[in-house]
Amino acid sequence: MKNSCTRFAMVCAFLSLSTSVTAQQLWPDLPQPIKNGISAQADNIVYVGLGAAGQSFYAMDTASSHPQWQKLADFIGPVTDQATAAAINGKIYIFSGSGKAAVTDKSPIIFDSVYVYDINNNTWSKQNTRTPVGLLGSSAYPLNQTEIAIFGGYNKQQFDQYLHAVSTIDKQTESKKWQQTVTDFMARAPESYQWNQAIQIYHTDTNSWSTKGNSPYLANCGAALVGDKDRITLISGEIKPGLRTPIVKTVTIKGDDVNWQSLAPLPDAASGQLQEGVAGAYAGTNQGSLIVAGGANFIGAREKVEQGHWFAHDGLRKHWSDDIYTYRGDKWALVSTKLPQGLAYGASFSTPDGVLMVGGENATGQPQAKVYLLRYEQSDVRIID
Repeated sequence: MKNSCTRFAMVCAFLSLSTSVTAQQLWPDLPQPIKNGISAQADNIVYVGLGAAGQSFYAMDTASSHPQWQKLADFIGPVTDQATAAAINGKIYIFSGSGKAAVTDKSPIIFDSVYVYDINNNTWSKQNTRTPVGLLGSSAYPLNQTEIAIFGGYNKQQFDQYLHAVSTIDKQTESKKWQQTVTDFMARAPESYQWNQAIQIYHTDTNSWSTKGNSPYLANCGAALVGDKDRITLISGEIKPGLRTPIVKTVTIKGDDVNWQSLAPLPDAASGQLQEGVAGAYAGTNQGSLIVAGGANFIGAREKVEQGHWFAHDGLRKHWSDDIYTYRGDKWALVSTKLPQGLAYGASFSTPDGVLMVGGENATGQPQAKVYLLRYEQSDVRIID
């Protein structure tokens, strides 16, 4: 796939030039800021969109000598945040997410829908199926030409009920009731949220669902996923609202044979500060090293849990990390290089040149359009704008 317009001639007829590359910038920024969107990769072509970009969807050929973002057909479903997606056999499947089914609705819900983008025809369609569980904040990976594995995901019934409650209580006139509703929901142990523990399998050839057993770890959402053939690495994420985990694990799936293993957890900070873990981090591989960057957490949340306070992020300020970690030779290292700013909830892709960081959210909560390349060099990471 050295020339995307050769492989996707029908798509390119619909594309419009969004950004030009200058001598100072190898990787063009997004045409519009995106956070909490979807991402997928088909060979050299990377795709991002939705989330803060609404129905907009973009592609870029990373193998081009002059990579440029190209606008594709708009998404046909309602605006959705934190959906998950995977590219398989010429199509991109988008699962779940959260948003308002109709703009007049009082509160968002977790969607149980599945949409498909046809790469060759630049068209969208909705599948006649529903996700078996809530998959908001989950991570998806194509196992082969017909199976997509999905890990994690919020409990739809609990999440929908909670958002309806806090959206319909007047925070100004019923402040105590509103706060009590929030506290009752947040001050619970992770297991009570009943997040998706199973490896959900979507079969693209039969439009059906199955599972491949349960994870032996606490179900979590917002984990960074890096795949290498049948071996999948899941990095950090949250185990309940406001509480992250430093745990890193791998799962190898060969047919019905599923093997989970623990890697070393993310290390504590150089200052000795307890590692909170991060949600929405960027991750990929380069030069034989796993690179993990950014993500968001609440510093002090794990300490509060150790003291018995399950409303772990109560009174804490959200933190957007600028740290970069590498995993090489079975060891983690916190490298000296820092991101230009704390970032989370964007997209990341492994390319021969390095790990692409695309969009995300900064410490003010604003969606970003910036694109960076992280390249492993002599035990450090170089950032290329």
